[in-house]
Amino acid sequence: MRLLSALVSVVILASTVTTFAASGKPPPPQRVDIPQASGVLHGLLYKPDGNGPFATVIALHGCSGLEHGGQIQPRYRDWTERLLKAGNAVLFPDSYGSRSAGQQCQPKQRKIHARRERIADIRAAQQWLIHQSWVLHDRIGLLGWDSGASAVLWAVRPQLAPAGRHDDFRSAVALYPNCRIASRLGWSARVPTLVLVGADDDLSSPSACRQMVDNARGRSALARIIVYPNAHHGFDRANVPLHLVAGRHGHIGTNPGGRVDSQKQVAAWLSR
Repeated sequence: MRLLSALVSVVILASTVTTFAASGKPPPPQRVDIPQASGVLHGLLYKPDGNGPFATVIALHGCSGLEHGGQIQPRYRDWTERLLKAGNAVLFPDSYGSRSAGQQCQPKQRKIHARRERIADIRAAQQWLIHQSWVLHDRIGLLGWDSGASAVLWAVRPQLAPAGRHDDFRSAVALYPNCRIASRLGWSARVPTLVLVGADDDLSSPSACRQMVDNARGRSALARIIVYPNAHHGFDRANVPLHLVAGRHGHIGTNPGGRVDSQKQVAAWLSR
């Protein structure tokens, strides 16, 4: 534990932190460096006011990365505000920035995979959190989008249960993951897992996600899927007109109904 603490550096991004309650905006994040076997995993950490301990969410960004121009992407900032207001701390491992990689959305760009590198990142983040005094160790959850959601699905499989006696994840949520491989490999979960996907998602596969969850019944922890009518990939984003994504042969856009309901579903699921 002492070695781990010595290896971890935390840099406060602002010298003065305005309280979340007073400003209505999330406090600036702390940049954290988390040691792992392959090097250092960078991340952004948001904490509510006070000393905790806090329920904590490990949040996994999608294929376009965590930050643009040195700022967290609006989708993740939006979700962070909601999670903080509910009393959660939020840790975003930066899987791409930590490896000096750009976007991983197109097949020819993919060098960082949900089933390998991102699983390693989840494990490293979990181990780091377990050694933090401000964390409720039995209330660490997972939340992911797109390729990050696919990583969540792999991370909760029974085959990847943590060794030893430390606490496992409390629950997990995957927003529009790619379920095609998982559905063929007999996926199941060891912790309660919620999948949210749009019925018209032509980047992920709603039918594969439904099949994956249906096939897990009877041999899995609680797994539930919600399919939003007329919704596409990225339905939870704010004010994004539906459009074709260059190079991906699919669409992204806001679905107001799916956005509002997903916010309620995620809050309820992570507070289980």
